[in-house]
Amino acid sequence: MVFEKIAEIIAEHLGLAADSVSRDSSLEDLGIDSLDTVEMVMQLESDLGVELELEGKISTVGELVDFVESKL
Repeated sequence: MVFEKIAEIIAEHLGLAADSVSRDSSLEDLGIDSLDTVEMVMQLESDLGVELELEGKISTVGELVDFVESKL
């Protein structure tokens, strides 16, 4: 569920198809910078009803998924 939500948010944000985003996708390769990451985390907080505080560098979609799942 978390991966699908994140893939949907990334796809919306970048104008991509959600199925083009995988756990192994690099945020940098997708063109996502730190500001984009913060905006997506804020949207996830709102959508999932959880508070997320980034604690370190996240470089792949899978790392973002794991981080969010650890906070649920």
